[in-house]
Amino acid sequence: MWNTLAHSVLKYRLFWLIGIVLLTGFMGYHARKVEMSFEFGGVVPKSDPEMVFFENAKKRFGEDGNILAIAIKDSSVYQLSKFRKFKQLSDELVQINGVNQVLSLPRTIMAHKNAKERKFEIRPIFKDFPKSQPALDSLLQTALNQKLYASQLVNEKNGATAILVSIDKRVLDSKERFRLMDDIQKAGQQFSDATGVELHYAGLPFIRATVSKSVSNELKMFLVLSLLVTALILWVFFRSWDAVAVPMILIVIIVVWSMGTLVLFGYKITMLTGLIPPIIVVIGIPNSIYLLNKYHQEIARHGNKARALSVVIRKIGVVTLITNFTTAAGFIVLAFTSITLLKEFGIVAGINILATFFVSIILIPALFSYLPTPHGKRLKHLEFKGLVGLLDWLDLTVHRHPYRVFATAVTVAIVSAVGLSKVQAVSYMVDDIPENSKIKKDMYFFEDNFGGVMPLQFIVDTGKPKGAQRLRNLKKIDRFQQFLDSQQVISEPISLVSVIKAANQTYYNGKPKYYKLPRTNSQFNYLGKYMKGQDSEQSRNLLRSLVDSTGRYMRISCMVADVGSKELGSLLDDTIQPEIERLFGKGNITVKPTGTTLLFVKGNNFLIGNLITSMILAFCIIAFIMAVLFRKFRIIAISLVPNLIPLLMTAGLMGYFGVPLKPSTALIFSITFGIAVDDSIHYLAKYRQELFANNFFVPVAISKSIKETGSSMIYTSIVLFFGFVIFTFSEFGGTKALGLLTSITLMMAMITNLVVLPSLLLVFDTGKRRKGDAWEHIEDFYHEDEDEEIDLGQLRVEDKFKPEDE
Repeated sequence: MWNTLAHSVLKYRLFWLIGIVLLTGFMGYHARKVEMSFEFGGVVPKSDPEMVFFENAKKRFGEDGNILAIAIKDSSVYQLSKFRKFKQLSDELVQINGVNQVLSLPRTIMAHKNAKERKFEIRPIFKDFPKSQPALDSLLQTALNQKLYASQLVNEKNGATAILVSIDKRVLDSKERFRLMDDIQKAGQQFSDATGVELHYAGLPFIRATVSKSVSNELKMFLVLSLLVTALILWVFFRSWDAVAVPMILIVIIVVWSMGTLVLFGYKITMLTGLIPPIIVVIGIPNSIYLLNKYHQEIARHGNKARALSVVIRKIGVVTLITNFTTAAGFIVLAFTSITLLKEFGIVAGINILATFFVSIILIPALFSYLPTPHGKRLKHLEFKGLVGLLDWLDLTVHRHPYRVFATAVTVAIVSAVGLSKVQAVSYMVDDIPENSKIKKDMYFFEDNFGGVMPLQFIVDTGKPKGAQRLRNLKKIDRFQQFLDSQQVISEPISLVSVIKAANQTYYNGKPKYYKLPRTNSQFNYLGKYMKGQDSEQSRNLLRSLVDSTGRYMRISCMVADVGSKELGSLLDDTIQPEIERLFGKGNITVKPTGTTLLFVKGNNFLIGNLITSMILAFCIIAFIMAVLFRKFRIIAISLVPNLIPLLMTAGLMGYFGVPLKPSTALIFSITFGIAVDDSIHYLAKYRQELFANNFFVPVAISKSIKETGSSMIYTSIVLFFGFVIFTFSEFGGTKALGLLTSITLMMAMITNLVVLPSLLLVFDTGKRRKGDAWEHIEDFYHEDEDEEIDLGQLRVEDKFKPEDE
């Protein structure tokens, strides 16, 4: 098979190259249509019971994660001139395309009792702007007396005030959200410039838009950086422009293919699929290094270009196919999860990693067949004294101290296992953002002054239609709301109960002490007549967001601080749930928490669980591949152990340094395992060849394998290390952890595959060949005497391939 492929690639190289160009043009044509995804769903499956419950709640009451908050903590804003600017800002915000509604102190409304018609009439408090400071102060006091709104807008202890901006969900899920956020911030900046008052921004719409914009910019930066870093490393290794240019062409082709694949599958660029281009850059280069290294070794051995390129395809092809397949397996297993984001990421990455093999095994030999034969300084890297000395030292260490190697490996594993026990799974809504960033500081500002900005809601099922209109039920819900308000990390809730309490206050001429539920059913029924007479659009919208059309279901809305999944889970399970059971346990009323915040936390936990499952599946698939290749349990165990130690070490480092297990860090393990095992396959393939060439004498086979594959393993590990370490330049903690921990894991995998793997083979493998043994059936793994199996004369490229004189 590989003889045929080598013959075909070299004889028909022009046709192969034209085919790659045409296919790249086709993929590039489709890649032009690739779009960004601006939706934040796809993590929790739609069939999940909690997701179904949340979607039903949204149908009944509307969105809960579409509020952007702007806050001020400056007493000067209550001065006449600055408050005028504050009102202008509020009025300007409501005019911005994509803004549904704005609630702020200058736009506060109040209800008046019309006793004659028995209804409430809604009027703006600041309809006519006051002309003096005393008049403003009087209106401000009137506004603060409206408890329904004042509790949401003003911190009565320090005077901090907020503007709540409701955003159109359709705008949030499109690229228009960037324009919207820019317009809002532009209006805010004009206010700050005119008044000298600082504004603080928070809320999911603002945070998500700002973060996704930064991530998008970072991905472009990382793609450019990864190309530059890998090109520089290739130049340092090979000191040849063609050894840099050809791999870069390969990478550009696969990046174009990956974008085209997204479009052909109907996918969009998400937070995960956006990582594919820089990952392709990093993972695609090792193919080039192994192929180029073998090509240069063959040229140094006999100087015949045609023969060298043929040997490269035949001897490195099968190993590269297997290594690319194991790497792809680390991604493809993600397609078996129930999470859309992971599925898309795994499918596109896996397909294009496999495509990298086919393009590299054709493109590199074909292009180098047209280029001059390398000689002189272009081959000096094969005799680099520092590298040769390092490999000699590793060889001596393996042969002289294998048991010390085992002792060190066991010690590292035990210490890492202790660290692993300290790892905790914790995720935050605003995860990975730097502590000193304005986003994080503004979020803390809201938590200190308003209790938080992350949406949390409780859906109340009263059990019967119009159950929300029964005073007995409302009183229980009121007690529950008071309990929620007593929790430090939760803002004052708002519900139908709050509206009825505000109506009762209005009925008693706006006196704050009457902001409470009526005491008796007769008072409640009489108040209901006034409320039915109130027929403003604003009132209808408010009621629709708090109670459904049947009167059976109610929503209690509040905000919670971003305390993390662990503390939030404890708050709900250990504090709030017992109170729900105490208040409603014996009746027909059920209360269940839901909302964007809870679904996000559940989504992260779900994501981590799926990533761990995919890691186990990847391990099983790769173990199966090893079993197919070697058919001997001893060899399977020997090949897997050196790749599990780096993963264990990385987990230990996470525990010791307090790095939590979250989606960005859980992703490390399934990816790095698939990449790291490539070194084992390359080493074992060479080891098998040397066993045949050296009469199955294990020590010699080990030495020669270290010295020939060691250089390529070191080169590729350095490329991978620096390729992933560039992610540490991210401003987001999760991306930094992904880059740093992946780099460390892959570097440790190189060390274990160059030291632990040979030591295990030296001690536990006899090297004896028996019929049906581990090595016997692998016909495509090459022998040294296969070099002449291709009839080189048939290639008819002798004149072009003659070595040049030095």
